[in-house]
Amino acid sequence: MPASTTRCRSKFRHVSIAFAFCGAAVFCSTEPAAAQNRAEDNTLRKFNESVDALIRKVSPSVVQILVAGYGPVEEGRGNASVVIGRQRAIGSGFVIDPAGYIITNAHVVTGAQVVQVVLPSGNPDGSLQSLLSTKTNIVPARVVGLSREIDLALLKVDNVKLEALPIAPYRNLHQGEVVLAFGSPEGLRNTVTLGVVSSVARQTDPDSPMVYIQTDAPINPGNSGGPLINVDGAVVGVNTFILSQSGGNEGLGFAIPSSVVSVAYQQLRKFGHLHRMQVGLGLQTITPVLAAAMNLPRSYGVIVSDVLPGGPALAAGVRIGDVLLTIDGRMAESIPYVSFRLMSVNAGEKVHLEVLRGQERLAFDVPVIEHTDSMDQITSLADPEKSLVRPLGILGIEIDKKVAEMASDLRDPFGIIVAARATGTGAEIPLNTGDVIRALNGQPMTTLDRLRTALADLKPGSPVVLQIQRDDRLLYVSFTLEQPL
Repeated sequence: MPASTTRCRSKFRHVSIAFAFCGAAVFCSTEPAAAQNRAEDNTLRKFNESVDALIRKVSPSVVQILVAGYGPVEEGRGNASVVIGRQRAIGSGFVIDPAGYIITNAHVVTGAQVVQVVLPSGNPDGSLQSLLSTKTNIVPARVVGLSREIDLALLKVDNVKLEALPIAPYRNLHQGEVVLAFGSPEGLRNTVTLGVVSSVARQTDPDSPMVYIQTDAPINPGNSGGPLINVDGAVVGVNTFILSQSGGNEGLGFAIPSSVVSVAYQQLRKFGHLHRMQVGLGLQTITPVLAAAMNLPRSYGVIVSDVLPGGPALAAGVRIGDVLLTIDGRMAESIPYVSFRLMSVNAGEKVHLEVLRGQERLAFDVPVIEHTDSMDQITSLADPEKSLVRPLGILGIEIDKKVAEMASDLRDPFGIIVAARATGTGAEIPLNTGDVIRALNGQPMTTLDRLRTALADLKPGSPVVLQIQRDDRLLYVSFTLEQPL
């Protein structure tokens, strides 16, 4: 054993004894706190009191998220390039609706087979007893909706009363504003860090529709999905990633703005995914090189790089190479602003576009259409009574000729589509909306009656393997049937 290790352990033993005496003094002291702090009030003390009050207000709405699933754990040797194994991950989230709806990052729960939420243990009183308590309340959660495009997911827990956090208007956020990041960095539950808004809007890719809040409030792995809070206790963003050379915090943390969260929450709750509004345009950011090479009238802003055939923009008269000036009367100098404006408009409405074509200024009223998702049409066919498969906790839809035509990405024209997760069944089977159940323990499942019969023939505690199609791939979902049938 190296000498340095021995010295370290020896030193740790003395420190532990000292801490024990210190802890005893803290827990057993009978001297009132006020008597220990008789200094006159000052600005820093008032600031401390304000931060303390803010933390007590927000903490009951912040949760830790535990995720289990399968994924690559190490590089293999020889002919085996990847080793797949059980993975566990920890993230953060916050309550957005007291009915049990929780916002987190999509990357926290993507590929998860089991999702659990560690609920806050009431209102912490700030004492060491409450802070060091090992008491936890862990409840199962299900994924209601998910969008990898903007990295947001919506979870639901049942039969739990939770306090929701308000969402702050993004337009009111300003650079230098004091913010607090809540979450579970490296799994350390109920952690808060303090900083400022370094930038209100930051792009990681000039052609990406996403914009982020940059903050120097320390964010580390495990903070993902936690809220970024202003001094009023409202959510200004969702902590989502860091830029780091070391893998740890370097003062470059990024959060999804509250405006995106508000719109995404409504759609994820209603549809399970985002409805993308479009006008049939492809857009790119104008760079000085692009402007010089194409002899554009200006070296900044947004250019139309594509006009989709048969789309509303083409019918309205927009052409490739047009420089976008305004959308609904507001300057359209960035792709994120144009994308968010389209995201906020309802299908059937029109947006007013002004463009520069050469030296000519033109205006167009372009109808907004919704990017159709066949799953919306399919899930609308579910009947809460006829479609219920209680042992699996789902509403299922048989794939017949009509449904097969609607779901164009099916591997084979048979199976049961998971239209929704059913509440009140007690089942915790790792199925998501849109999954296609193809087989149960090796037997093809072509009808709801066949699926129910196969489940009814199993005894509680029996092992079950479902072959499913999720997105464009086939995989196995295994579990033990715990519930009496």
